[in-house]
Amino acid sequence: MRKAEARAVFYVMDAYCGWCWGLSPRMIQFEAANRDRIAFTAISGGLFTGQRAAPLSAYPHIPEANARIEQTTGVRFGSAYQTLLKDGSMVMDSEGAAIALAALRDVAPERALNWAHHVQEAFYVHGQSLSDISTIRDIANRNGLDEDEVMQRVEDGTARAAAHADFVKAARLGVTSYPTLLFIDGSRVHQLPATGSTLEDLTMRLDALI
Repeated sequence: MRKAEARAVFYVMDAYCGWCWGLSPRMIQFEAANRDRIAFTAISGGLFTGQRAAPLSAYPHIPEANARIEQTTGVRFGSAYQTLLKDGSMVMDSEGAAIALAALRDVAPERALNWAHHVQEAFYVHGQSLSDISTIRDIANRNGLDEDEVMQRVEDGTARAAAHADFVKAARLGVTSYPTLLFIDGSRVHQLPATGSTLEDLTMRLDALI
């Protein structure tokens, strides 16, 4: 039996997951249409950790996958990211990405999906490493947060602990691929449709569960 969770929609993602970037605009729409009746949050799953934390060049399938993501979802990958991808030396480390999300989310938890989107945008549009603390500063500054308050979470280890708690929670929920969208109501966990779903599909499924 799983420990009871708050009643909410959980977006389980990884900021270095291209398909999560593809779903990001739909998640913003989904939350906007339903935030008045249900809470939304985002947690990091930890796709590129351990031996999988490696340079972009270690994953030669990425350009082809990105083309499919663009065709399927309509999102675009920015020129700064494309330059980063061509160089291939930047290491994708999901711990750093999860720390970034956790630091922002801890300061403004009601904007969790917004932070998930902006962390992904920093990488896929602006070509920034999510392990670079200046990236977290930039996101905080661009979105009206107190930069010092966010960075305190990084420096004192609070964000790192929250990132690892995210990884544990995602595993406990049985998540093995990203993005995964869950509706959690106490001890009940229901999977919602994700990539390729229309806003109407998502809302109808949520209607059936609430």
